[in-house]
Formats: sequence, structure tokens, C-alpha cells
Amino acid sequence: MAKITIFDHPLIQHKISILRNKDTDRKTFRELVDEITMFMCYEALRDLPMQDVEVETPLIKTTCKELAGEAIAVVPILRAGLGMVSGILNMVPNAAVGHIGLYRDEETLEPHEYYCKLPKRIDERQIILLDPMLATGGSAVAAIDFIKQHGGKKIKFMCMIAAPEGMKAVTEAHPDVDVYCAQMDEKLNERGYIMPGLGDAGDRLFGTL
Repeated sequence: MAKITIFDHPLIQHKISILRNKDTDRKTFRELVDEITMFMCYEALRDLPMQDVEVETPLIKTTCKELAGEAIAVVPILRAGLGMVSGILNMVPNAAVGHIGLYRDEETLEPHEYYCKLPKRIDERQIILLDPMLATGGSAVAAIDFIKQHGGKKIKFMCMIAAPEGMKAVTEAHPDVDVYCAQMDEKLNERGYIMPGLGDAGDRLFGTL
């Protein structure tokens, strides 16, 4: 059964409100996506394995904890997912990065793959799949399908804003994938856009409005 984490931290809620504002400029929008992703990363990677290590402080030797070396892969869904990558890499600089390219048919709303490049040993890695918007869920479900077809097993999905329809689609199609979401919105409109949402995240990140 998928674990769904909706963040209610005041700092995340505050930053999401600025992210939604149509007058927020591109530079600020990018910085906010980075910051929110870093906050979410703490929780998403809470279960990384640890090991004991001996450290000598200025006063005494002591036993501390360090990461046990589990390989991590960050996989953004192109193109909007790219905006979340640096937030993860700020926290986990040695993570490998893959890419999945999907586009959505504007009439059928179905996703179509045009690119998929994943890190080596993907079957051994903890995979963090990134996309700011979880709308119909079609792209996220398809991306998870592709990762599993390439041997990926341990997958977590992280998004900024989700619609109930998309959350239901992902968790039903892939109950073994945990989902981390900064905020759950009300619904999708007739065009498949999240309401109230924040517009097209890719356009706002990359200036293609």
C-alpha cells in the first residue's frame, strides 16, 4: 500500500502560496521550487540506511551515524521535473541523474514517451521521480512503468501540487510507490489542469509562456 505524505509545514505552505501567485517572477519561482524540494527531500529520504562510524572530536573518540552508501537516482520527468533536480542534489550531491521525456496529447490527455535515459545499476538504486504537477497521473504512471521495465524497484514520487484524480491514478497503478506532495488541490478542470493550481510549471520555470 502506497504511503502518501502531504506536507503541512508552515514554511512549505507559505512558499507554495508565493509559488501560486501569477505575479511571481521566474527567478523567484525557480528559487521557491528549489527550496520546497529541499524541505520535502528530508522526509522522502528519512528511511535511508545508516551505519556506525568512529569519529575523533577535539575532545574524544565517539561513535556517530553516517549514510550506509545506498545509491540514489534522481529522475525528473521532462521538462518541468528538471526544476526540482537541484533541490535534491543540494542535499544529496552524489546522486546519479536520469531523465524521462514525456509529452501529453492535448486532446486525449494521454502521455507519450520520447526519451528515457536512466543511470546504470538502476535496479540497485533508491529512485526519486520528480514532476512538479500531478494532474491526471498519466505521465507519472507511465514514467514509473518505464523505470520498472528497466529494472527499477525502489521508487518514490515527489511533486509540488497534486489533484485527487492524479493521486488516485498513481497509487492504484503502483501501490508500491510512496508519494510526497507539497499540497493537494481541489480537482482537475475540463482541460486536465489542476485547480487552483499554479499554471504550467514548465512555462513558469523556463520562460516559455
